[in-house]
Amino acid sequence: MGQLELDNVHKSFGDVEVIKGVSLEVSHGRFIVFVGPSGCGKSTLLRMIAGLEEISSGEIRIDGKRVNDLPPVKRGIAMVFQSYALYPHMSVFENIAFPLRVEKLPQAQVEEKVARAADILQLHDRLQSKPGQLSGGQRQRVAIGRAIVREPSVFLFDEPLSNLDAALRSEMRVELAKLHRDLDATMIYVTHDQVEAMTMADTIVVLNEGVIAQQGSPLELYHKPENLFVASFIGNPKMNILPARCLRVEDDGVVVSVEGLDAEVKVLVEPKPGIEGKMMQLGIRPEHVSVEGGDARIVLNPNVVEHLGIHTVTYATIGKDEAPFCAILPGQIAVGEGKSFKIGINGADCHLFDDQGIALTRNVEMTGIDPAVFEMAERTPA
Repeated sequence: MGQLELDNVHKSFGDVEVIKGVSLEVSHGRFIVFVGPSGCGKSTLLRMIAGLEEISSGEIRIDGKRVNDLPPVKRGIAMVFQSYALYPHMSVFENIAFPLRVEKLPQAQVEEKVARAADILQLHDRLQSKPGQLSGGQRQRVAIGRAIVREPSVFLFDEPLSNLDAALRSEMRVELAKLHRDLDATMIYVTHDQVEAMTMADTIVVLNEGVIAQQGSPLELYHKPENLFVASFIGNPKMNILPARCLRVEDDGVVVSVEGLDAEVKVLVEPKPGIEGKMMQLGIRPEHVSVEGGDARIVLNPNVVEHLGIHTVTYATIGKDEAPFCAILPGQIAVGEGKSFKIGINGADCHLFDDQGIALTRNVEMTGIDPAVFEMAERTPA
């Protein structure tokens, strides 16, 4: 069935606790991506699911069965590693067939399963080749083929594309998305690359220091981050965060002042009691600034400018604290290093965080975001 449950899972190495109570339910056919900075625990969590790391406490259940004490081969999972882990002296056919040989399946059954995997992965004309004769993308497909033939309940991927160049990574992301659809399988995928997470996942699980900072669809995390960490982590370039003071609370939002802005900004969020006069954090994504207009405007003097054709990215600092500020502008705008220009921001595009880094809930309907966007982001399994 491909159902996975983590119930208050902990992992410690000696006195160091790296997984601090993770609970998660994954239904059949979902594509779940664990994402987060280096050291957040995402690979450790995946290895615990696979049975390659013992858990310190809690329960892991696959298809309703407790698997804490089961070896990897008994868990109904297949794992694809960052390194391809292929046998260089074996042909592609034998590399894919290896787990079936271990199970001592009849030759006819081995050939049938390998042929099916080769069809899915377009490897038929490479079955007699050795790994050394393959490109990086082909080697990764062989490693995936070896997982497919086991017909597992859950596929686990540990940063499988990190050894590929940018073009191949883009191609393999598309191939993995198609593979997920064709197999109707449950997939758990670990990456530090948020582009992979945003483009492939049904649900993203953002990990930070061994706990889940937030989980949801890619667009939920982008438009409605629950805390400052997720807001800063999801999005590239990352969200601009500026110190702000709450001036007053109104029925439809919170009005703040920000050093460097020429006007107050009303952020369309649900107010919290007791925030008037308090320091907060205002968030605005680089792609949400405007060249003309805006509720408030600010002068930027960029110290770095990246001309990328489709758009131009500028980096500057603002205010006495020299808070970094990034703006993404249309590619045809003429800007240069050290040349000041004005941009505008709208309160409808802003996020607001309290002094604990917790986001005030955005009134997304009032911001002009169609709620159907979030329904579309919930990609249903094939």
